Amino acid sequence: MSKINTDFDWKQICKWVMTSRKIDEIEETELYPQKKVLYQFSARGHDLGQILLGSLLTNAKDCASAYYRSRPLLLTQGLTIDDAFAGPLSKSGGFSDGRDIGVVCNLPSQGKATIIPMAGDVGSQYTPAIGWAQAIEYRHKTLKDSNYEKAISVVLGGEGSVATNGFWSALTIATTLQLPFLFYIEDNGYAISVTSEKQTPGANIAKNLQSFSNLHILSGDGTDPGEASRLIKQAVDEVRNRKGPVLIRLTVPRLCGHSGQDTQAYKTPELIEEEQQNDPYHKLRSYIVPEYMSEKEWNTLEEETAAEVRQKLNLALERPDPSPDDITKHLFFEDEVQLTGGLAAENHVFPTATEVPQTGSARMNMLTAIRQTLESELKCNPKMLVFGEDVGPKGGVHAATMGLQQKFGEDRVFDTSLSEEGIIGRAVGMALAGLIPVAEIQFRKYADPATEQLNNCGTIRWRTKNRFAAPIVVRLPGGFAKCGDPWHSVSNEVMWVHGQGWQVVCPSNAEDAVGLLRAALRSNNPTIFFEHRALLDNSWARRPYPGDDFVLPMGKAKLITSGNDITIVTWGAMVERCEKAAKNYSADIIDLRTLSPWDKETVIHSLDKTKKCLIVHEDNITAGFGAEISATLVKEAFFSLDAPIERIAVPNIPIPYNIGLMNAVVPSVEKITNAIKELIEF
Repeated sequence: MSKINTDFDWKQICKWVMTSRKIDEIEETELYPQKKVLYQFSARGHDLGQILLGSLLTNAKDCASAYYRSRPLLLTQGLTIDDAFAGPLSKSGGFSDGRDIGVVCNLPSQGKATIIPMAGDVGSQYTPAIGWAQAIEYRHKTLKDSNYEKAISVVLGGEGSVATNGFWSALTIATTLQLPFLFYIEDNGYAISVTSEKQTPGANIAKNLQSFSNLHILSGDGTDPGEASRLIKQAVDEVRNRKGPVLIRLTVPRLCGHSGQDTQAYKTPELIEEEQQNDPYHKLRSYIVPEYMSEKEWNTLEEETAAEVRQKLNLALERPDPSPDDITKHLFFEDEVQLTGGLAAENHVFPTATEVPQTGSARMNMLTAIRQTLESELKCNPKMLVFGEDVGPKGGVHAATMGLQQKFGEDRVFDTSLSEEGIIGRAVGMALAGLIPVAEIQFRKYADPATEQLNNCGTIRWRTKNRFAAPIVVRLPGGFAKCGDPWHSVSNEVMWVHGQGWQVVCPSNAEDAVGLLRAALRSNNPTIFFEHRALLDNSWARRPYPGDDFVLPMGKAKLITSGNDITIVTWGAMVERCEKAAKNYSADIIDLRTLSPWDKETVIHSLDKTKKCLIVHEDNITAGFGAEISATLVKEAFFSLDAPIERIAVPNIPIPYNIGLMNAVVPSVEKITNAIKELIEF
């Protein structure tokens, strides 16, 4: 009886393994020593298991989320050899056209799985893959798209990554929602130099998770072709057949240092020799020869593969270096739609939009305006989902989603586990899968655990050179309210302006909230929508509902009052205070409304007239966005100034809880009035 697993095309498996080995060998022995490759991460030892897995990812709606040692998997999905070389060589083309480390890969679907953009930080691959898995279920069950019926999402990670927040968040989401998800853990015993027992007790995550509900565990030897192929096929089949999420842990040797410069001095010579003896390449040869192919056929295939790899290397070396002329392109959507991600990549058409508000409606507070805008967009866009902690039956801790789950169902408006990493990472994966996720983070400070996912989301378009984009909307309440405190009253909106690739919106009233939220929900860029807590039920911020077609442009400020003596630049909750402070003065009060992009043209035009400028904001004064505005004006409007630019902001401390202390640090009408008077009299 044959020992060969007939579920696999072993000649093709051998070809891919040989290709991966030859690429690694050339990089390690030639290109890295020659400093042509500056970051080198070998997959030797990991290659067989990945290639067996990749050979089963044949559905065009499959997803794989991987990490820097996952190039063998990409070879199975259509990565060309010359592109495989071009990335690490930082040549034109490839994964990012020289913008990202060469092994931080991505690959739009070529009829097989989509390899969503990797990141350089460990563990960040898990929750975007979960988002894709939830999108599979949504598109199949709710949108009735049969193309997603058997699709699965797979995440690759090492034993070090099982200690990260991303892993545990993904594990919770996969098992509580019973998603079509496969955790593929390749355990080589070392996270750089730190051994597995420091990542999980007993050094075996599969054993430790045996009692985890709704999760099937498989574990085995990733170097044994027979055992590995059987276990991987079982794992993929179980997920495809909707038997629940599966975690498979395969032990593999890392037959190299962590990266090119790692000498592995922390390993004994005996251990290194033991790892070399456990090389899956040699075991694959013994498994195949002579039962599946003769020794001559193996040698011929090996020689032909080596020649092909060498030829493709030469093609990669001949490529030009990427041009710096367009290095700033693709931070935001420009004119060319990305290949994968968001609604634009699927040619979604939105309803008619207008910048002219409807009249005749009753005034409503900002909270109601936000809720009504979410409702109208949920009605017209079946690919939109709203989620976060407490957004379902409770309707959100601020009541912005009250009643939406009852109207649209739990598959479209739903509660999440209490993990901001999971909320945002899942949103990224959903957007990459062609949905429009609207994630709520309850308070600005609570977004901190999701910072890694937020930063990575903003740079996806740029670092893949417009192959991918993840246009998500993050609703982020913050700022002072009935009282302050260091946790719920943080604004710090400048963090997201500094975070590349994000639109940042800070409306001051209900009408603008409607127009800007709808703009964000229809945008091809990710957006932070900052909802100031003090404005949600503020009487000054109430406006008539401007209609379901009302959309405002990003980056267009609003002139609140017009005057000749001073320009006041502000946003959010400070707009009302500036209006009250300037009531006895002739002032241009400019509500920026959006900070990224921001309307410097309107500010400069005003300054040409008034010659004096006051900037008022709630964030801390040091490195707040007012500093950026001031620096821009000094450079581009210096000769219009008749006085120094003045800023009023919160001192460099958190917002205090005591009401008196809070009022002492947040810019008040009195402080703003005094600053206006001093500047005008300067």
